[in-house]
Amino acid sequence: MSSITPSTGKPIAITQGDCAGIGPEIIAKAFKSAAQAMRGCFVVGELQTMRRASALAARAANGEPGMAQPIAVINTPADAWSVPEGAIPLLNLPGLAGPQPYGQISAEAGKAAAQCVVWAAQAALRGDIAALVTAPLHKEALHLAGVTFPGHTELLQAEAAAHAGVALKQMPVRMMLANDELRTVLVSIHMSLRDAINAVTEAQVLQTLRITHQALSKSLGRTPRIAVAGLNPHAGEGGVFGREEIEIIAPAIAQAKAEGIDTHGPFAPDTVFMRARSTAAKPGEFDVVLAMYHDQGLIPVKYLGVEKGVNVTLGLPLIRTSPDHGTAFDIAGQGLADAASLLEAVHMARSLCRT
Repeated sequence: MSSITPSTGKPIAITQGDCAGIGPEIIAKAFKSAAQAMRGCFVVGELQTMRRASALAARAANGEPGMAQPIAVINTPADAWSVPEGAIPLLNLPGLAGPQPYGQISAEAGKAAAQCVVWAAQAALRGDIAALVTAPLHKEALHLAGVTFPGHTELLQAEAAAHAGVALKQMPVRMMLANDELRTVLVSIHMSLRDAINAVTEAQVLQTLRITHQALSKSLGRTPRIAVAGLNPHAGEGGVFGREEIEIIAPAIAQAKAEGIDTHGPFAPDTVFMRARSTAAKPGEFDVVLAMYHDQGLIPVKYLGVEKGVNVTLGLPLIRTSPDHGTAFDIAGQGLADAASLLEAVHMARSLCRT
């Protein structure tokens, strides 16, 4: 893909997320605090929602109102380049619900969030935008709205499969959470722990290794070093604590190696993330850790700081990143949200556009 350059490159779409959460607020704060970094980005959302967010972002630390940034409504993604610095470009989708009460789960907010994601996904699949960055949505709100997918990843997978005219299983995707110290990719995503354990099959692990290898080879410009975490404590301790490592994970690793994938393990989950972590004092042994389920992989990355983490969807024919935090209903509307992770997600999207 070509790099994004002013006036000629395709812009990046940022979906507003659940309007009852912090998504619109962190978007407004990102445009306010880092206008140059946000050049060529535009918001997919609803006008009154973004006006409310802009006013919230302008509030001073003492609660006094400040100068809210103007919202510039655009008609096409390309118009984002012509919006003056200091304004927030907004592609105002028709039919979206307006601002909903902060911190409250609602079908209206869930439906609006989903509509923004669907529009942006379709725009990316058509080639109208370079990438999409998704602000947080609320899974229960999606459910109330009748959306049958549990989150962004599955919704985007469905849109990509429909665009390609293939079955969902023919568009396999994986979640990667990354910061400047650690990357982790998940074998399974949003499901119960019981179901996640059942999802650890040789085929699933091998497919995850293939997707990870392909995606990171492109972004790193070289073959990635992949560590694989075990499922059980101590990676099963030679079968004492479970045989999944012996009967499922190790055979998948062996097949991946036979295909030229640089992968190692399975390693004890309680130490492999430390081995892979890169710091100024010591580079990591691996470029990424393959985790067997959601929390096993996400807790280590988020512990290093949610303000640094970025969620990247691997396997899609489009670029999608997002902050690694949720809607934060507990602080929504208070002006306390931090835009750092969103800015990292925009930065990550730009870097992926240039690979």
